[in-house]
Amino acid sequence: MSATGDPARSAAPLDAAQLAEAFALFSRASEELSTAYNALQAQVGQLTERLSVLMGALPAGVLVVDRAGGVVQANRAAESLLGGGLAGQPWATLAARMEASGTPGEFLITARGEVRRLALSESELESGAERILLVHDVTDTHRMRLTAERNERLAAMGEMVAGLAHQLRTPLAAALLYTGNLRQPELDPAQRAMVADRALERLRYLERLIRDMLLFARGDSAGRQRFAVCELLAELAHTLEPVARARKVAFTADCACAAAELVGDRKALGGALTNLLENGIQACEAGGTLRCEAVLVGTADAGIGTSAVRFSVRDSGRGIAPELQERLFEPFFTTRAEGTGLGLAIARGVARAHGGDITLRSTPGQGAEFSLTVPLAAGAPSGGQEHP
Repeated sequence: MSATGDPARSAAPLDAAQLAEAFALFSRASEELSTAYNALQAQVGQLTERLSVLMGALPAGVLVVDRAGGVVQANRAAESLLGGGLAGQPWATLAARMEASGTPGEFLITARGEVRRLALSESELESGAERILLVHDVTDTHRMRLTAERNERLAAMGEMVAGLAHQLRTPLAAALLYTGNLRQPELDPAQRAMVADRALERLRYLERLIRDMLLFARGDSAGRQRFAVCELLAELAHTLEPVARARKVAFTADCACAAAELVGDRKALGGALTNLLENGIQACEAGGTLRCEAVLVGTADAGIGTSAVRFSVRDSGRGIAPELQERLFEPFFTTRAEGTGLGLAIARGVARAHGGDITLRSTPGQGAEFSLTVPLAAGAPSGGQEHP
């Protein structure tokens, strides 16, 4: 028989060796994959445990909301603020319990018989499958902020005591003088009536000054209600139009806010706008014009983080010098002999108490425009809608 033999028989042992080696490689790879998987599972377990501890330790409420708007996870702080058993509930149901506070991003909710103020923020995961909602209890912070603002006002009033004493002394001395003249028997009825009218005029000025002082000291708004912007503007126009007509000033009012609503102290906001309108009437000469309008502005225009209503009061008066414009909002600063100097300070305080502010634009000889901006009334956060 030939030494070379059958080629197929000589190749068989080589194939078996290769197969054994392949099985050995596969076995080692499988063991390495199994070891790596076990290590990964251990890391996932550690991360899950750490996340659970972190969620439980966070003072802020954390809720995870899925694409359908359902709460899939909530930490202890969230359940403390919004109630237990949050997982599985629609977020829209929870959001419906919140009321607008008048401050952008903050809402009111009644928990355990107490009204709490909550700040809400939202972040969406990159996958878009879930969103994370953070709920902060800012009740104490809000109270501290109000206390700090009140202390600032009281400190400002303390610094103004000397000036206030002077402002009270002058009209009071005039009222005393006129009242003393009423005792003179030689005055005829017409002179006596004139003296009495002047005394009453000085006393009314004192009353107005004291009223404005109290408004400035109290500062923020007392009550809150929901009301239509256009209704408020129509009411102001009805009140101020006769005053403007008496001074021969053409007054117009226009509301472009449709059905927009505000939440706040309607009386305080109306008073602040009335002050701006009365100042505009006083600034106009006979034959001048005064225009008041309300328009909706977006986030960038409002500058206060939400949609807002901007009330603009524009007059055709003499305008205001640049060096006086910033001082106009200082308490007791006035350019009018009969002004108390508190009207604009009160108006700015009311605007800021509602989350807004007042700005002024004026060029000497070209009139002035005051703009009072207030955030729109927001309902409960709309986090429950479905995402596409």
